[in-house]
Amino acid sequence: MRIGLVKNWNGERGFGFLRVDAHDIFCHASALPLGTRALELGQHIGFEIGLNERTGKPMATNVRLV
Repeated sequence: MRIGLVKNWNGERGFGFLRVDAHDIFCHASALPLGTRALELGQHIGFEIGLNERTGKPMATNVRLV
């Protein structure tokens, strides 16, 4: 599991980016724990890295609030 910070979050569109190791990782609301609809800027987040099936780029999966 990696730990990152929420860099930005678009609640209307349900996605944002996490900052980890000088890289931005895409995060979709579907990867959040049940009952969580949004993230707060600067919040620490635990996650795994998977591949976005549509784009083939890295994205956060199995997100956990730290």
